[in-house]
Amino acid sequence: MPRLAHRLLACAAAGALWTGALGAAAVTTAVVATASPAAALDNGLAAVPPMGFNDWNAFGCNVSEQLIEQTADYFVTSGLKAAGYTYVNIDDCWMTHTRDAQGRLVPDPAKFPDGIKGTADYVHSKGLKLGIYEDAGTATCAGYPGSLGHEKTDAQTFADWGVDYLKYDNCNNKSDGTRQDYVNRYTAMRDALLATGRPILYSLCEWGVNNPWEWAGDIGNSWRTTGDISDNWSSMLSITKANLPLAAAAGPGHWNDPDMLEVGNGGMTDAEYRSHFSLWSMMDSPLLIGTDLRKATPETLAILGNRDVIALDQDPLGKQATVLSSDGDRYVLTKQLADGDRAVAFFNAGDQAQHISTTATAAGLPKRGTYAVRDLWQHADYESAGALSATVPAHATVLLRVSASDPGGSLSNPPLLDTGVTHAPDHIEPGTTGTVSADATDLGTVPATDVSVRLNAPSGWTVTAAGATTTDALPKGHTFSTPWTVGVPAGTRAGVYGLTGSVIYRNPVDGRRVTVPLSGDVSVLIPPPSGTHYLSDLDWTSATNGWGPVERDESNGETAAGDGHPISLGGTVYAKGLGVHAPSTVTYFLDGKCSSVTATVGVDDEKNGAGSVEFIVSADGKQVADSGVVTNPMGGKPLQADVTGAKNVQLIVTDGGDGNNSDHADWADAQLTCS
Repeated sequence: MPRLAHRLLACAAAGALWTGALGAAAVTTAVVATASPAAALDNGLAAVPPMGFNDWNAFGCNVSEQLIEQTADYFVTSGLKAAGYTYVNIDDCWMTHTRDAQGRLVPDPAKFPDGIKGTADYVHSKGLKLGIYEDAGTATCAGYPGSLGHEKTDAQTFADWGVDYLKYDNCNNKSDGTRQDYVNRYTAMRDALLATGRPILYSLCEWGVNNPWEWAGDIGNSWRTTGDISDNWSSMLSITKANLPLAAAAGPGHWNDPDMLEVGNGGMTDAEYRSHFSLWSMMDSPLLIGTDLRKATPETLAILGNRDVIALDQDPLGKQATVLSSDGDRYVLTKQLADGDRAVAFFNAGDQAQHISTTATAAGLPKRGTYAVRDLWQHADYESAGALSATVPAHATVLLRVSASDPGGSLSNPPLLDTGVTHAPDHIEPGTTGTVSADATDLGTVPATDVSVRLNAPSGWTVTAAGATTTDALPKGHTFSTPWTVGVPAGTRAGVYGLTGSVIYRNPVDGRRVTVPLSGDVSVLIPPPSGTHYLSDLDWTSATNGWGPVERDESNGETAAGDGHPISLGGTVYAKGLGVHAPSTVTYFLDGKCSSVTATVGVDDEKNGAGSVEFIVSADGKQVADSGVVTNPMGGKPLQADVTGAKNVQLIVTDGGDGNNSDHADWADAQLTCS
């Protein structure tokens, strides 16, 4: 794995958590019972979750004094410091491979010519704080000297250098695996840090191996709850599901840490990054930027600098959000705030737009005639009679701040509208048309007036209103629907395509014109042709993967598309197939026209004895083939599934029950036979 040895171990921890996190409601019941609040470490730090930067996600071992100082400069000039970002943190690989004659750590003179002390002085001169990295083992994850047995010396060294934050990792730990050993190792560094007399925020990074949310509250200011995050949707989603049930353990001075932010690194869409940032803020997570800010786009900075969203993470009450409801891929999260408001997140983890709803009272607010509602991504204020709902695009999050504190004042705001594209067909084939409905529902106490609806489709498509697009008034609780005919050009590839538009209306109180976005999805699906075809030559309708993207005709390389190798199982090289990494699901549209899926499955030879997975084929939700647990030494195993009459087939790979370390899984020579 490109993230070095500790990233492999951390990934294994994440895989174990994933297997227990598939059903959010079930996890909430099972985990919260043990996630009781812990006493906070008495060092006066982290009254709110720490915010800052860490170099690892974007740079790995390529850290330097210049990078840290330029990042500090950019915090100031970009406004990120003013938004609350404080810590500029150095991760692994900052030191030499040997200690000095006095047993002290030595900064790499090529990377840090002014030493860590000089770097800290520069960061402090900008009104910021410096973080450092070490490990509760004999060596760091990249093989540099660890702090096990050197805690007092290293803590005092950090204090002498002016360090303000310590990330303390878990590689090469010589542990017997017991919780007591973990407690002892991490407590030794806590005591050493406290003995220096310097306030140093203490961040435990033991990957959730021994349920640190149950014991680490009086040891550290934060603790990692999962393995390392990767810059893809599947990783972010699995970590979210694992961290959400642990709300009771977090609070001022002691926080659940689902790992650093990937926003801006390119592996997700802006909508997915907004979900990432929304969820981390709702969960009171440390907000540690993990991208190269010197190259950040305006879109990335708009996400990272959204002060409305940051305010949720930094709320002084320190209440992590909980799951109010979940239904399949639809989640409603609520968070109590210090001023009595409630934050409400409508999170769509699914691959198509979905309608999600709740009420202000269900979110925990007292019954009122009207509520003030602020959309934290639109930065716009509305009033609601109590209903809260939205049509949420795939992988997106609608984030609201709802107040019952000023019912009279909220009436000056325009009524809240629930807008979206609904009643779309299950799919449209290229060269044909389908009908969708663009809807607007008034959730306020007063009517929206002079309402008009607009809808746009992707370039080259056609979209034509098949009914009225305007209405004089939209009363409270009523819905205005406009049917639209959507034409998909011949030759369009299979996939989910977004429809966008707007609803423009007038606030009857002050006559102000208001524009709100309208969005939805249309699935374009193409039935497979007759005959037998390699699946790698066909378009899938959706794909999720544990690390990196699903690869065609090569193994999974864990990072960027096309970084794999020839597929090899048991010494046999295959020219065709799919390379995935557990947990993975690849879905194909069959339209009832196919009869069988065949493949040779196994863990790719490149893992050299490591890795264990299970291959499952599901047709319309029914399991039709199962390989059992397959390990790397077993080589390739034939698998055949009867999919006769199925509209959809899913190729699923699980981690085999032992975490997803080294789970490079191949669907070699995967073929689909259709009539």
